[in-house]
Amino acid sequence: MSFRKRNTVIRAPAALDAPRQEKALCPGTRPSPLDGRLTTSTGTASLDQLLAGHAGIPLGSSLLIEEAGTTDFAGTLLRYCAAEGLVQGHHVHLLGAGDVWRGELPGLASEAKPSAAKAGAASPDKMKIAWRYEALGNNSTPVRDVQAGSAPYDEASPFCHAFDLTKRLETSAIRGQLHSFRPTDALSRSAQPPFRAFFSDVASRLKGSPSLSVHRILVPSLLSPTLYSSAACQPQEVLQFLHSLRSLLRQFPTRTTALVTLPESLHPRSAGLTKWMELLFDGVIEVIPLQHRAQMGRGPTDEDKIQGLLRVHSLPVFHEKGGGLEGGWVREDMSFKLSALSGMVIMPFSLPPVGDGKAAEPSGTSADSDKKQLLDY
Repeated sequence: MSFRKRNTVIRAPAALDAPRQEKALCPGTRPSPLDGRLTTSTGTASLDQLLAGHAGIPLGSSLLIEEAGTTDFAGTLLRYCAAEGLVQGHHVHLLGAGDVWRGELPGLASEAKPSAAKAGAASPDKMKIAWRYEALGNNSTPVRDVQAGSAPYDEASPFCHAFDLTKRLETSAIRGQLHSFRPTDALSRSAQPPFRAFFSDVASRLKGSPSLSVHRILVPSLLSPTLYSSAACQPQEVLQFLHSLRSLLRQFPTRTTALVTLPESLHPRSAGLTKWMELLFDGVIEVIPLQHRAQMGRGPTDEDKIQGLLRVHSLPVFHEKGGGLEGGWVREDMSFKLSALSGMVIMPFSLPPVGDGKAAEPSGTSADSDKKQLLDY
């Protein structure tokens, strides 16, 4: 007869835990919180959190940035991406610009900790309305934390650095290499067209580099007449180049990424060539600058002023059936602003709530006198 309790659970002897083998990651990369694929930063924190929840651009994917008008906000995003790659020790391949573009990269921002007095003091312009609308007054606050739900990483080497547009990237901070390639130099090097010569150069450097190296392919102002000849702007040339670029990204899915900007004023989205080019990219966003007029009286400062709208047409998804856009805020109307210290901040577009109109009008105005006359019987 057994005297053992009936509710006692009999457990097998614990097996010896095998030592975990941690896989070495490329510098400046981390696993995606969605599917674990390697991601890298674009150099802009708000753009990283916009990319379908990956908290960065997935390696092996490409992004097309279209911009209308004569501004160069898309070019600024590429400069941030190039500066981030050089600081992280990546290989940056640049098509269309020479070594002069290297001197326009923003420098690292100095770390300035706010004092306790400034942090605790209340702002005189604080909105005196319901608490749920209080966050709308601070447009620089990101909607979602960039590192929320992401894998931990070493704090000594941040995933996304802070840059200052008033400074220039110093040589001591550069750990990577910048490989610039101008279309005009292609004819002097070989008889190949500029797109084919650039693709051959990138492919040869990829095959000859170590397995833990990351390569960023940047193409500013694609098909701009100031950089490309009329022969290079033929549809068969550019589409063949984008097909080859897409195959190169799929061949090295853990080591390459590509960002391309396109002047929408010269190549609108309604054109057939632009539609074919959009199909060859994993993500397409559109930057629409706004023309600000001089505001009379009291208004927002230049730092808080929205400088344009941003439309998301497609994003790099994390599986073949789609996904990554459900429940997110990327389907809302987006806006952005650019400052020297904060960089480009992308946020949902929302009109400021209407406050109390009595505070804006001083006492003794004509409106108050008219109201008093109406109230007198």
